[in-house]
Amino acid sequence: MKGIMIQGTSSDAGKSFITTVFCRLLAQEGMKVAPFKSQNMSNNSYVTVDGYEIGRAQGIQAEAANTEATIWMNPILLKPKSDQSSEVVLFGKSLRTLSGMSYRVNFYEQGIEAIRLSLSKLKEEYEVVVMEGAGSPVEINLKDRELVNMKVAELADVPVILVADIERGGIFASIIGTLELLTPSERKRVRGIVVNKFRGDIHLFEDGVVWIEEKTGIPVLGVIPYISGHMVEGEDSLSLSDRFSASKKAPLDLAVLKLPYISNYTDFEPFLYEKEVSIRWVEGASDFGKPDALIIPGTKSTIQDLRYLKKTGLAQKVIDYYRDGGSIIGICGGFQMLCEQLIDDEGSDTGMPQTKEEGLCLVPAQTIFSTEKKTIRSKGSLHPETGVKETVRLEGYEIHLGDTVWRTRQRELPFIILDSGEAEGFYTEKGRLIGTYMHHLFHNDEWRTLWLNRLREKKHLPLSKTIYMNKEKYKNLDKAVEQIRPFLNWEKVKGILNEWGQEK
Repeated sequence: MKGIMIQGTSSDAGKSFITTVFCRLLAQEGMKVAPFKSQNMSNNSYVTVDGYEIGRAQGIQAEAANTEATIWMNPILLKPKSDQSSEVVLFGKSLRTLSGMSYRVNFYEQGIEAIRLSLSKLKEEYEVVVMEGAGSPVEINLKDRELVNMKVAELADVPVILVADIERGGIFASIIGTLELLTPSERKRVRGIVVNKFRGDIHLFEDGVVWIEEKTGIPVLGVIPYISGHMVEGEDSLSLSDRFSASKKAPLDLAVLKLPYISNYTDFEPFLYEKEVSIRWVEGASDFGKPDALIIPGTKSTIQDLRYLKKTGLAQKVIDYYRDGGSIIGICGGFQMLCEQLIDDEGSDTGMPQTKEEGLCLVPAQTIFSTEKKTIRSKGSLHPETGVKETVRLEGYEIHLGDTVWRTRQRELPFIILDSGEAEGFYTEKGRLIGTYMHHLFHNDEWRTLWLNRLREKKHLPLSKTIYMNKEKYKNLDKAVEQIRPFLNWEKVKGILNEWGQEK
C-alpha cells in the first residue's frame, strides 16, 4: 500500500490537522487520496451518505481530499458512555458497549481483521492513504494490544511522521522519549518529524532543529506556525477546551452547557467565526450568568448528563432562565432533556433497564429510548407553523437512540418539515424554545443568521447579513495550506511517501 502515517508525541499535537492538510495537498496534485484512522475515540460523529457513522475528523478529511467518506476510512469508532465503558461502532453500526478491559481482551483480534479489511478496500480504490494515529504510540500499558498506531503502520507497511506540539512545552523530551520507547523496528519507520504550533520568530528555533536532527538522525520536515482561523473542526475534548475558551467577548453572549458526555460539539463551531457573537461553556451554576441564548448540546448519555444538571443545580437554572424570558435550543440529547419524562425500558441509554427520569418539563412530550440507533442524513425546511415567511433550507444528520412522543395525538408546534414530509422537532414563541434531532443545524448559514438576528432584535442590536461559512471553509483551509507551505518540506514528504516501498 502506498501511504504515510501521522503519529504524535501526545494527544492534541495536531495530528488531525496535519492529516487534513496532507490530504488536501495530495488532492490538489491530482492524487486520489483517502484518510484513514483505524480506531477513533470521540463522541463527534459524521454520517456517511449511505447512513453509517464514523469519526467526524475522518469525514472532514475526506471532504478535504475531495472524496466521499466511507466506513473503510474509520472502521472502529469508540464513543465513551462513562468513565469505564464505550459504545463500539464497527463499520458504521453500533456493535455493543464494552468496558475498557473487555474491549482490550475480547475485541483485539476482531479489530485487527476489521483494519486489514479496511486497508484492502482502500488500496483497491485509492492511490494513496494518509493515516492518522491516536494519542501517543508509546503508551506502554496499552502498547502490546493497540489498534491505532505502530501496529497499523506495520499492517499497512507505511512510513511514519511524528508530530510534536511545541506550544505545550517539553518538546525535546517528548520527541526523544517517544523515539526511545519505540522498538528498533518501529523506530525505523519514523522517517520525519514535524514541530507544530510554533508562535513567534521561527528562526529562533533553528538551533532546535539542528539539535533534534543530530540527536535522532531523523530529518525535521517542518516547523509549522500556529495557524488560527483554519476552520478545521476539533476532534476531541482537548481541542474542545482550547477552541472555545479562546472565544472573544462580544455583545451577543451564547452559553453552551458543557455536559460530561457531550457529543458533536462541532455543531457550534460556526459561532466562533460570527462577528459580535461570543460562545462560552457553562460547567456549573455559578458560570450561568445572563446569556442571550442557551444551547443544550447532544450527549452520549442523556440521562446521566440530565442527572448531572440536577446535581449541580444547572437544571433549575435552565428552568428559571426560560421562565424569565430566556431563549433555549436543545439539540438531540439536549432536546430529549427538555421533555417531561425520559423512559429507558431497554437500558440502552443508561445500561439499567426500566429506568425513568423526569426531564426539564419544558417540552410537552416524553422520550422513549430504543435499542436501534438512528443514523441518517436529513434535509428539510422550516415548518410553515414556525411563522417564518421566507423559505429556509436545512441540512444535517441525526444520530440518536429513541424517539420523542407527544403528549397529545395532534403533533405540537413542529420546527422542521423534512423532505420526506415528516414533521421534526419543537418550536414555540417565535423560536424562544426549540428542540431538534438535527445535528449540524447552525452550519446552515441562513438559519444561523435568522436565529442570531432574532436575538439581536431582542437586545436592540444591529442586524447582520448572512456569513456564508460553507463557502469560506475550504477557502480558509486552502489559505492555511498556503501558509504552511513555506515551512514544510513537502517535496521531502513526498519523497518519503514514494521511496518507502523501493527501499525493500
